[in-house]
Amino acid sequence: MKRRDLFKLVGSAAICCALSARAQQPAKIYRLGYLASARIPSNNIYALRTGLRELGYVEGKNLKVEYRFGGEQSGTLDLLASELVHLGPDVIVTVSTPAALAAKRATKTIPIVMATADDPVRAKIVASLAHPGGNITGVALHASVLSGKRIELLKEAAPGIARLAILGNATNPFSEYSWEDTQPAARQLRVELQLFMVQGPDELAGAFAAMQRTGASAVVILADAMFYTWRRQIIALAAERGLPAMSEAREYVEDGGLISYGPDIPEMTRRSAALVDKVLKGAKPAELPIEQPAKFELVINLKTAKTLGLSVPPSLLARADEVIE
Repeated sequence: MKRRDLFKLVGSAAICCALSARAQQPAKIYRLGYLASARIPSNNIYALRTGLRELGYVEGKNLKVEYRFGGEQSGTLDLLASELVHLGPDVIVTVSTPAALAAKRATKTIPIVMATADDPVRAKIVASLAHPGGNITGVALHASVLSGKRIELLKEAAPGIARLAILGNATNPFSEYSWEDTQPAARQLRVELQLFMVQGPDELAGAFAAMQRTGASAVVILADAMFYTWRRQIIALAAERGLPAMSEAREYVEDGGLISYGPDIPEMTRRSAALVDKVLKGAKPAELPIEQPAKFELVINLKTAKTLGLSVPPSLLARADEVIE
C-alpha cells in the first residue's frame, strides 16, 4: 500500500471514530428555573413551552424546568428564588414584578429573563429598556402607563361613574405606581378615586363591602399576578355588588367582568422564549433590549353590560377586538 493511500485510510478511520463518539454523546440538557408570584393559569406556561419548543427546547428531552410558585405569605418568593439559585439553572424565568425583584435579590450572576413584568425600569429591576444592564432582560407589559386609558374606556362604557374604586395588591409595588398613574386621568374625567389594598384573598370580600359602603360605582382591578389567580372570586364579588369591572386581561371578561384593555399576555410570554434562547446561546442579558407590546386588545362582555343595566356605545363596541355576547 502506498503511503498516500495509508494516510487516507488512517484519516478516514479517525473521522469515523470522531463522528461515532460525537453521536454517542448525550444531548446537552438545559436547566431553567421558573418563578411566579402565584400559581398562574396553564395557558401562560403553555405559551412559554410553545415558544421554547419552536426553538428546539423540549421538556423531558433537552430541557429540564424547575417550577416554583409563590403564595400569600410575605417572603415566600425570596425563599423560592434562593432555592432555584441553589439548583444552579442556566436561566431563571420570572413571571410578575415581585418575582423578578425576588430573583434579582437572589443572584447577580445567573441570567434572569422576565417572561412578564409590568414596568421594570420604574420598579428598578433594570436600568433602561434599551440597555437593561446586570443579569436581567425580558418582556415589559407597561401596564402602569395604561391605567389612565383604562379609566377613560370604563367611563366611556359607563358614563354615569362618579366614584371609582381601585383594587390593588399591597405586596406588589406596581400597585402603587398604577395608583399614581390613574389620578391625572381621573381628574380630567372628574371621577373621584379611592384605593383599596389587600394582601390576600381573605381580604377581598371586606374590600368590596367597603367599596359599596363608600359609594363606588365601578372598580378597576390593577394588573397583578395574584389577582389574575383570584380573578373568578374578584369578578363574582364585583357582580354581587353590581360594580362594572375593568381589568388588564381578557380572562377577567371571559369570566364575567365588563371590560379589559391590555397586551396579549400569553403572546408576550411566548415571545420571552426567544430571549431565553439567546441567553442559552451565549448572549448577555445586559445587552438584550427589553421586549415591549406591539398591540393592546380591548374586550367587552355585552352580556355583563346588560346585567348591569349598561348600554355600551356602538362607537366603543366597534373599537373592541372582541365582544362577548
